[in-house]
Amino acid sequence: MLTSLGRTTLLVRDYDAAFAFYRDQLGFRALHDETLANGQRYLHIGLEPQTGEPPVGLWLMRADAADDALIGRQAGVHPFLVLYTSDCGATTARLRANGVTIRRDPETAGGATFSHIADLYGNELLVVQLQRAQA
Repeated sequence: MLTSLGRTTLLVRDYDAAFAFYRDQLGFRALHDETLANGQRYLHIGLEPQTGEPPVGLWLMRADAADDALIGRQAGVHPFLVLYTSDCGATTARLRANGVTIRRDPETAGGATFSHIADLYGNELLVVQLQRAQA
């Protein structure tokens, strides 16, 4: 039986620029960063793991010419990532102040408050605050 998600791939044009965005704007950290003798870089980034869980991350992969058109459109018009926060409004305001593109301001529906943002290549990301059940 599968027990957790490890990594998913994100095509990028520049490893360092992509890592800087995800680190500086969204709080990701390097989980693994290795460059092989042939020049292939393995840069895995992620957020701090939830209690008792392994870290889930993004594997940044430089796109080759055949994949370049997919950069920024990896999930089509749908969100590529969903990122959880304890305060969607404050997180969105901080991201906006730091120059992150906000595509949709926070709104509440279906038991969550969420906003849509874009990464440095234009991939759609959702910032979500789940509402706590009323006691």
